[in-house]
Amino acid sequence: MNDSKPFQGKLALVTGASRGIGAATAEALAAAGAHVILVARTASALEEVEDRIHAAGGSATIAPLDLTDGESIGKLAAAVAQRWEKLDILVLNAAMLGSLSPVQDIDPKEYSRILSLNLLANQALIAAFDPLLKRSDKADVVALTSSVGAEPRAFWGAYGSSKAALEILLGAYADETSYKGCIRIHIIDPGATRTRMRAIAFPGEEPETLKPPEVVASAILDRLGTRAPSGEKIRVEA
Repeated sequence: MNDSKPFQGKLALVTGASRGIGAATAEALAAAGAHVILVARTASALEEVEDRIHAAGGSATIAPLDLTDGESIGKLAAAVAQRWEKLDILVLNAAMLGSLSPVQDIDPKEYSRILSLNLLANQALIAAFDPLLKRSDKADVVALTSSVGAEPRAFWGAYGSSKAALEILLGAYADETSYKGCIRIHIIDPGATRTRMRAIAFPGEEPETLKPPEVVASAILDRLGTRAPSGEKIRVEA
């Protein structure tokens, strides 16, 4: 293995890869040798990330799609299977914050969209890519969560409940796949990070006081390079 390219020959798929933690993680994986499939809704933003990866000597493929469309996820998995036959790393990063409001005032339509992206799309991705992950010699699934998924906070009921459900879902998947030992699940709480979602949630906060997304990306790659147990949850501190 090339020490400077520890993920050489690996295939990674990152959702929410057009900005923030997703983009930083995709770029870090590409710099470490992986070919990265960049997934998000906005093609132009994905192209910017792809250009940065190529300029740095890495390789990537963009896949613009709406993750709430289950049919699109299935088509993507079929295309990946036809071209590469296996998947080594799946990073479930895409998420929607939604409005912060009391539980009784949660808008049902918006809540449905939050659950569709933050929870149901991730289950659909796991279902679609599970066969490809199992073809890898050593596959990793990384899911981004939040502290409000474990510690309820006023006005964060919609987003927090979606992350709590995601953590349970990934924990169950870890338990179900542990007997084979070929797939490891990592649940990552990035902590306070300089992202667009954070800026929307805390508009009065000074961005310079927060760690950049690259710190979280580095922590994710460090995690992938260890023999950490499957299903464990960690928080990334500054």
